[in-house]
Amino acid sequence: MAKVSVFNMQGAEVDTMELNDAVFGVEVNEHLVHLAVLQQLANNRQGTQKAKTRSEVSGGGRKPWRQKDTGHARQGSTRAPQWTGGGVVFAPTPRDYSFKMNKKEKRLALKSVLTDAVNNNKLIVVDELKMDEIKTKQFKNVLDSLKVEGALVVLEGKNETVERSARNIPFVKTSYTNCINVYDILKYKTVVATRAAVQMIEEVYA
Repeated sequence: MAKVSVFNMQGAEVDTMELNDAVFGVEVNEHLVHLAVLQQLANNRQGTQKAKTRSEVSGGGRKPWRQKDTGHARQGSTRAPQWTGGGVVFAPTPRDYSFKMNKKEKRLALKSVLTDAVNNNKLIVVDELKMDEIKTKQFKNVLDSLKVEGALVVLEGKNETVERSARNIPFVKTSYTNCINVYDILKYKTVVATRAAVQMIEEVYA
């Protein structure tokens, strides 16, 4: 089992914690990680882009000139793609970009990035995160004490003071244990999680 240090909010090491190898010690599957990122980005796409084809553009109901003896190339409509104001060739239409992954694949992808975070010292475990009032500067001091710039802060449950104190800091995002995803873990430089949050992740994914 891998061991990580547990820090307090002042940045001092107060304990160590053993991590479950079933979650934080698996073989990293890069293909599934790549697939999980693609899925999340694809599922976030609205797919609402639209342009009109030649059949949808108004006008162009008759030939602009007769077929022969004009010296021009033959034309059937002023709404053909080569005309100004004409339709678009292979115009984009609304579509759904989302695709599905198997549950086991998604779980293994998440375990892979969590394992990678531990292997590369990207996971920082904090004994607890408690604040008496909503103060961005105070939470910034906590991150500075932990020597962290950009971070994904994982909480075990709703914590309004911490969430609202952190939301105005650039490159910092708060999340719950049931909302963590592969893309966010890869996006942020560091994952800061409370001890209770790590235990909940182990219970859910082990």
